[in-house]
Amino acid sequence: MALDQSKIGQVVAAQMEALEGRFGDDCQVGDVVTIVEVLGPHGSNISVRASDGRPHSRLGLLHVAKAMLEGQIAGRGLDEGE
Repeated sequence: MALDQSKIGQVVAAQMEALEGRFGDDCQVGDVVTIVEVLGPHGSNISVRASDGRPHSRLGLLHVAKAMLEGQIAGRGLDEGE
C-alpha cells in the first residue's frame, strides 16, 4: 500500500493560506523544512527534509520553530500553527 500524500498536502495548503493571510502578496517563501512521522508495522519513524541542504540552515530553522512552539506551550501566544 502506497503512502497517502493527502495529509501532507492538506497541511501545506493550510500553511500557505495562513501565510498569505498574515503576510500578503509582498513576501516570498524562504527555506522550508518538513517533519513527518511515518507509522507502520515497524513502529514510528521520523523523516526530515529541507529545501536548503546546509545543516546549519536546517538546524537553525528547527531551533527557532522549537522555541516558538515552547512559547505556545508556555502560553505566550506566539505564531499559531505557523
